[in-house]
Amino acid sequence: MEGEAGEAPGLGRPAASKDFHFRHMDLYDSEDRLQIFPEEDTQMRREVVQAEMTNEPRQPMQGKAQRDLGEEVDELVHLYGLEDDHELGDEFIDKSTPRIEVSEYPPYMMMGREPLREQRDWRLSGEAAKAEDLGFGAWGSAGHCRDLREAYRYTHGHASEEYECYVIPEEEDEEEAADVFCVTCKTPIRASGKVLVEHKEHEVTPLGKALESAKDEIHKNMYKLEKQIIEMENFASHLEEVFITVEENFGRQEKNFESHYNEILETLAQKYEEKIQALGEKKKEKLEALYGQLVSCGENLETCKELMETIEEMCHEEKVDFIKDAVAMADRLGKFLKTKTDVEISAQPEFEDQTLDFSDVEELMGAINTIPAPSAPVINPQAPNSATGSSVRVCWSLYSDDTVESYQLSYWPVQDSSPGKDRAEFTMTVKETYCSVTNLVPNTQYEFLVTAQNRAGLSPASECAVYMTAPCHPIMKSKEIRSCEEAALICWESGNLNPVDSYTVELTQAEVPGASGVTESVVGIPTCECLVQLQPRQSYTIYVRALNVGGPSARSEPATVHTTGSYFRLNEHTCHPWLTVSEDGLTVVRSERKASARKPLPSDTRFTRCVAVMGNLIPVRGRHYWEVEVDECLDYTVGVAFEDVPKQEDLGANRLSWCMRHTFASSRHKYEFLHNKMTPDIRITVSPRKIGILLDYENSKLSFFNVDISQHLYTFSCQLHLFVHPCFSLEKPGCLKIHNGISMPKHVTFY
Repeated sequence: MEGEAGEAPGLGRPAASKDFHFRHMDLYDSEDRLQIFPEEDTQMRREVVQAEMTNEPRQPMQGKAQRDLGEEVDELVHLYGLEDDHELGDEFIDKSTPRIEVSEYPPYMMMGREPLREQRDWRLSGEAAKAEDLGFGAWGSAGHCRDLREAYRYTHGHASEEYECYVIPEEEDEEEAADVFCVTCKTPIRASGKVLVEHKEHEVTPLGKALESAKDEIHKNMYKLEKQIIEMENFASHLEEVFITVEENFGRQEKNFESHYNEILETLAQKYEEKIQALGEKKKEKLEALYGQLVSCGENLETCKELMETIEEMCHEEKVDFIKDAVAMADRLGKFLKTKTDVEISAQPEFEDQTLDFSDVEELMGAINTIPAPSAPVINPQAPNSATGSSVRVCWSLYSDDTVESYQLSYWPVQDSSPGKDRAEFTMTVKETYCSVTNLVPNTQYEFLVTAQNRAGLSPASECAVYMTAPCHPIMKSKEIRSCEEAALICWESGNLNPVDSYTVELTQAEVPGASGVTESVVGIPTCECLVQLQPRQSYTIYVRALNVGGPSARSEPATVHTTGSYFRLNEHTCHPWLTVSEDGLTVVRSERKASARKPLPSDTRFTRCVAVMGNLIPVRGRHYWEVEVDECLDYTVGVAFEDVPKQEDLGANRLSWCMRHTFASSRHKYEFLHNKMTPDIRITVSPRKIGILLDYENSKLSFFNVDISQHLYTFSCQLHLFVHPCFSLEKPGCLKIHNGISMPKHVTFY
């Protein structure tokens, strides 16, 4: 601090001794302090210091001890002439005496300063010995001064209100704040001291940078954790769907088993009843037949017994009666014997083999093992690049182990909500879980749903999913393509009724004639034009593709771009009605036929007063050069103008155009370089037949040249805050032919 090396203001030397130096008093205790008070008061002084440092109240000293301490302090103050000093922190030192560092600030504000232990020890080692030789018992030491200060403050009950001197605290155990970070040990350290030596071979980085790196790492991990949480939530949702599907599937199976079991029991009961009824009828039939045969046999047996008895009785009769009865008996026996008696059993006692037909029961039993109707499939979202302009690949999946024999895929185009339109629906049957649907309309959305089926029946239909076919290829607008040596502006039409997501421009540089070069792509183009950066003096073949969620379209027709010079065409939308632009867009003609008597209506895009036309120069800053072939006897104007130049004014008549105008009258040529109706006084002796025009955005200049003789004609200094376009005017019938896409001549490069 300033003033630390000199004497403190208001301090004097003690009168008792010239060689005694009073030091700054240390506010902190010291173990090597010599006793200046009786030994019995040492503990008391320590309690004073401790209470003062911790701001705790201390019990006042009692009786004689307090009085003795006060007397000793007053005696010492009188001895050293300190009666008028209000603060014992002031020093009485010689200029040649080393001083301890003093701060106006309290210890808690001095944490960043180096401790003064070295200064304090050095002073004590020299001056304390000298004080002992003088008989003062090393009173000049900081510790003794501090004891004197403590006692004085305690006995007088106040501290100085003018100054408060603090010595930087000696904190041996306090760790200093870290300011660098050891990457190897992954711990903050100090940039100086022994700690840095221990980490000398380690990789260290500033603490702030390490903190930012740690924050970034934490943020990355939090992002990954959030992503994992989302994935786990989706997986849990998926598991829940699978759980519900499995539960429903097994529920259907249980119902199916129960239904089949009841059906089998009913079928068996019906067959049992049928078989029992058939057996009863067969039994009845056989028994009736046997009973009838038994009755007939019994009747015949009785008849035979009766005849035998009659014959026996006849044998005991007399001859005359016997003969009479014998004739009648013979007739009767003849008739009886002629009657055929059935002695064969009509019904055999053996049982017939009754074959039971359980085929329907077996079929029902087999049906128990079949899986029920499958659950509803789920159509997957459309995958990138899964469609063409006329086809789309649709995929789906099942969330269960259902047995599926085939799928039915239905689809129809997404239509607007206009009433009265019938939906044209198509259906396909496939075996796999994917299908390529063809004969579709490009860049059109279609809704798809699918059902699964097996022998048990159809599944519920899936939810509808929207797929989209790829777009048609764009249509290249070759007439609107403009280029320079560093870039090209490519223009095209969408070729699709519905909007597309973006476009991609593909460039192929042909390094060797007949060889295919490397293809580069410019992606994510939102509009139907793109300014692409190219290499000078090269040839490029350019294609354009349209993209949507279904994928990219086929390539457009190729367009060729040469980056030699600046190439542009005349803009027919700005052309005056009396002018005609050729097919190649490089020649403008004003015919001999009489102009219409009616003047053209004013327009913001088309010239109506000045018979002029503008060219479409590429909007790229740099240097652009083109040439105009003229007739010596032709009245013409060539130059540049801003796009919003007034179309009802002549070129050069305002601040938005810079032009060179030529008029021919009475065999005299007049050349003017017009801007805001002003022209310099310049005489051109050689009439140019081909005029070179150099537009230099970098230097804000527009220069004109006579190409045939490499002559510089004039240079405008222009304020080109926006892009300008070439402009051409014919005041009389004739034509102007533009030559562009050519290299810049050497004489032009100097301007």
